[in-house]
Amino acid sequence: MSQVLGRTNLAFSRAWHVVNVGADSRSLGRLATSIAVTLMGKHKPIYHPSNDCGDYVVAVGCNDIRLTGNKRDQKMYYKHTTRPGKGFKQMNMERVFQKFGGGEILRRAVSGMLPKNRLRDVRLARLKVYEGLHHPYKKNIMVMEAKSNRRGPIGPSYGPVGAPNNNHNNQEASPPLAIE
Repeated sequence: MSQVLGRTNLAFSRAWHVVNVGADSRSLGRLATSIAVTLMGKHKPIYHPSNDCGDYVVAVGCNDIRLTGNKRDQKMYYKHTTRPGKGFKQMNMERVFQKFGGGEILRRAVSGMLPKNRLRDVRLARLKVYEGLHHPYKKNIMVMEAKSNRRGPIGPSYGPVGAPNNNHNNQEASPPLAIE
């Protein structure tokens, strides 16, 4: 079998994904994990650690990010300016929120979940974060919300259009589910 099966230009094309951070029920860490997987391209069947095949992610509504516990007050961010003596700087998450916004919190969380190699900065550059719900990439996004045609626990009924629903036990079919 060929090793290049499926490795076409279409497979390596980059899609654009939108994540509404404020409306998402996941906490910061779980959200950052799924964003990191998308940036690396691990959701694609052609993934290889040395190839950069990840997609773009646009995160909107970062000012309403969900945190658990007392992280806003207790979590500290550290950096060093490389100057001896007074180069060590630290600030808590609340101060980072005030100074840089929630987008910087999400960017740092995703950065910590990406592999520490030369592709890290390239992958992180494909993450676009915005405090509000508006962003300039609306033309790049093909599908904002995917719909499923799955209906209820039994499944859809098949037949001609306009035919009555033949679900067992005369249950009403639920409307299509939104997949995120």
